[in-house]
Amino acid sequence: MPFPVLHFRFVLAAAALLAACSPTFNWREVPVAESGLIVLLPCKADRANRALPLGAESVQVDMTGCDAGGATFAIAHASASGPEQAEAWLRAWHAATRGQLGEAQVAETPASVQRATAAPAPLRLDAQPRQQQGASASAPVQVLWFAQSQKDGTVALYQATVLGKPSSPEASKTFFESLRLP
Repeated sequence: MPFPVLHFRFVLAAAALLAACSPTFNWREVPVAESGLIVLLPCKADRANRALPLGAESVQVDMTGCDAGGATFAIAHASASGPEQAEAWLRAWHAATRGQLGEAQVAETPASVQRATAAPAPLRLDAQPRQQQGASASAPVQVLWFAQSQKDGTVALYQATVLGKPSSPEASKTFFESLRLP
């Protein structure tokens, strides 16, 4: 009866191989809100809504994201009534994010997202925590803000974020380069 034993060993080996091959980053296309933005996320998306204080206003923000490979990948979306409000809200969103970074080393650069509005212009922020002896280090963060005018005159605002250091150096690049506006 060597066949059943051999068959059983083959099944165990195949199961072990399949378990070892389960990817940390299982990329999938995910629509964000009803705005038409599509993004690649490395795991099954969770969705939430919350009120975010942007300047003097409290703004309803839809969030889509997940955790994979030691980092959080997320997209936040809000809808402004027009270009002036969009500009003000993005300035406030940027300022609030900067305010949370404390002593981190921050680099800001103009960014490019195909079909995004020129005003407010896309902006990229990369922050590395300062290493302080005896203190727990905060996580690195990469943020990209951008907007798109909608047919109804509103402006869709977005904040794409990677919080933490992904276990794959290509993960952040894949995430940010996958942003696709209609």
